[in-house]
This record gives sequence, structure tokens and C-alpha cells, in this order.
Amino acid sequence: MLQFLIRRLTGAVVIMFLIGAFTFFLFYTIPQDFAALSCGKNCSPENLAVIRENLGLDKPITTQFWTFMLGIVAGRDFAQGHCAAPCLGMSFDSGDFVWESIVDRFPLTLSLTVGGLVIFLVLGLGSGMLAAWKRGTKVDKFVSGASMVLSSFQIYFLGAIVLGVMVYSTGWMENPSYTPFTENPLAWATGLLIPWAVMATIFTAQYTRMARSTMIEQLQEEHVRTARAKGMPQKYVFFRYAWRGSLTPIVTIIGMDLSALLAGAVVTEKTFDLAGIGRLAVDASMSKDLPLTMGVMLFGAFFILILNVIVDLAYAYIDPRVRLA
Repeated sequence: MLQFLIRRLTGAVVIMFLIGAFTFFLFYTIPQDFAALSCGKNCSPENLAVIRENLGLDKPITTQFWTFMLGIVAGRDFAQGHCAAPCLGMSFDSGDFVWESIVDRFPLTLSLTVGGLVIFLVLGLGSGMLAAWKRGTKVDKFVSGASMVLSSFQIYFLGAIVLGVMVYSTGWMENPSYTPFTENPLAWATGLLIPWAVMATIFTAQYTRMARSTMIEQLQEEHVRTARAKGMPQKYVFFRYAWRGSLTPIVTIIGMDLSALLAGAVVTEKTFDLAGIGRLAVDASMSKDLPLTMGVMLFGAFFILILNVIVDLAYAYIDPRVRLA
């Protein structure tokens, strides 16, 4: 298992370096004067020259790239002060260090993701297993029909309806907001309850359909039929053999959804006016804040790679044959 982990982590480091290089040259080869973007309107030639020197834009592109990559692991010095590792540069718009801006927004995105994930995994996998257990019955038909209808909704549509009914029309609930968990756990939960409910409704339907289909497929496998033929209890066969075999495709989707949500749930945060990583990425793109945009991209890529490694480890645990691949 240790060798398997080392191989995956080594590959992730190499891919992260390539993503960083591609992202850097993609942005910094754009025919645009980054010093002018940072200086703003009515910028004097003297200030422009100073900013260009402070940002290192007067140096060759290869030197800029090396300075940028070295700053990620060892920090970097700016005229405003030292940027500790991992340094992703300085925002053109606010003048703040990119990493500090990301860290400031990440707790909201993490809270939004973890809360929604727990709800839709418990409901989705549970209802999918129930539908597979009761295959062909009214329970199965109801769960399958409801999941098919709910999975067709989008967050921006269902979120607007829930906000209109629960907040603006009836006043039963307040607008979604974020309070740090360490300050007030109850306010943290109630402030994110509506986004969690909307996310859970849509994602639960998707996981219900997937859990049902994979469970039914596993129940038709030869080793499951053999276990039944040996007289093993139905519940034991269901959970010991079929359930474990059905986890592989589900783990794949969980890893993809979780990485996408942690990298920045743009639609969710925009729908509920929450200032997380997704909202930060949108604002950075709108203001042409290239260092901040690039930093959010690298941050998202990091999470995608890390969660892919975790998914591979989960594969290796579920199916030991994967370790030899």
C-alpha cells in the first residue's frame, strides 16, 4: 500500500508542476500590460515603471516563471512585504496576497461542501440501497420516479424557488449567510441550511439512481449468486458482497463532485450570494485580476489532484487488485 501511495503522490506532484507551468505561461503570454492593470487608471509612467519592477515584469519570462514557482514552496518578497509560502502572487485589484484571499474565503466553501455532502450521501445512498432492496415494488418505483424528476432540476432554478418561498414570501427563514463554526455553531448551521437543502435535493437524486443501478448490477454477479446458493442470509449477501462491489463507481463520482465543490461551487455561491471560492473566482475574472484568477485555478487543481489520490486509495482498499495495477 505504501508503494502504491508513493507512486500516486509522485504522479500528483509532477502533474501539479505541469499545471502550474501551463497556467503561468497561459496567462503571462497574453498581450496585456500587467503593470497597467495593477496600477489602474490615470497611472503615471513613473509609477508604472516602479510597479513593473516590483512585480518582476522587467525580467525575462523564464526568470519570472522560476520566481513564481519558487515562491509557492519558499515564499517571495514584494515591495509591500514578504509573501510566505505558498505564495501565489499579489492581487492587482486589492493589493492583498492571493493566498490570503483564498484562505479567507475557503472556510465558507468548505462548510458549504461538507454539510451538503453529508446530507446527500446519507439520503442518496440510503434511498438507492432501499430501492435496490425493494426492486420492482411500489417503493422502488416511487424512489426511482422521484429521483428522475429531482435530478432534472438545476441549483440556480430550485434555489431561486426556495428563496422566493421560504425567505421573501413567507419570511420563515432568513437569507443564507455564513458564520464561522467556532463562533456560533447554531448560526453556522441555520445560515447554510437552505443551500444545503437545495444541494442535497439535486445530488441526492443523482446518487439514488447510481446507487440503485450499481447495486442491482452487483446482485446479478456470479459471486453474489454463489453466496445465495450456499444459503447465506439475504441481508448478509446484500451488505457483505453486493454493497462493497457497488462502491467503486460511486467513489469515483464522489471524488469528482467533492473536488468540484471544494474548488469553488460557482453557481451555488452566486445563487445564494455567498462569498466563497467560487464567488472569488468570478469576481477576479470580471475585474481581470489575473494573479487572483490563476491562484484560484491552481488551488482548484490542487484539490482535484489530492482527491484523485484519495479516490485511488479508496479503490485499493475496496479492491486489493488495484494495488497491483
